[in-house]
Amino acid sequence: MNETKQKLALAEQKTKELFKTVEERGLIAAGKMESILCNEVVQIAKDVFGIENYWHKKIIRAGINTLQPFNGNPSDRMIQNNDIVILDFGPIFEGFEADLGRTYVIGNDFLKRKIKEDVERAWYEAKDWFDKQSSLTGAQFFNYVLGLAKRYGYEFGNEIAGHLVGPFPHEQPDDPNDLCFDIHPGNHSSILLLDKNGNERNWILEIQFVDRINNIGGFFEQLLVC
Repeated sequence: MNETKQKLALAEQKTKELFKTVEERGLIAAGKMESILCNEVVQIAKDVFGIENYWHKKIIRAGINTLQPFNGNPSDRMIQNNDIVILDFGPIFEGFEADLGRTYVIGNDFLKRKIKEDVERAWYEAKDWFDKQSSLTGAQFFNYVLGLAKRYGYEFGNEIAGHLVGPFPHEQPDDPNDLCFDIHPGNHSSILLLDKNGNERNWILEIQFVDRINNIGGFFEQLLVC
């Protein structure tokens, strides 16, 4: 594993430890506004892990807000009893980007627990499929994930299914409108190409399932190649 991959893996591991600390302290709880929980997560990240900077907006969404795509900006919502909650944070650790998404369920609601388990299972299924590919465009991968959502009985809930990460700021396309660094239906470039320095690129795979009948969504995101 080269140095970049090691640093990205470390940044992700620290973020996993952050989420675990938040969960173990019982902070994902009913009666709390999403914004308050977000502030608590940020404070723990700073105090315990030395994380102060983030490369994308911090997302905590509960209940019906879990239907929103990344670019959505729903009103702040209070977490309810038997609720479902999504965390999506992109901290920068020692100059490298992490991007981690997880779903948590308060209580034992069957459908909420099912979507949480399904989206995580689907992520690993998509990774196994990806690992077998010798050629793959962003559009092809997106369409695979779209079909995966349908097979699990959900809609896919986001505009992309992943993106590039790296040292902050990660590599940018020459044309700002170029989708070559997103797992997006409009990206017809290979996502297996090496970067300008001949190094393997590092990708995040993010899967969001939504159940619009029951107004819930599930999310799972982490490094795909590292």
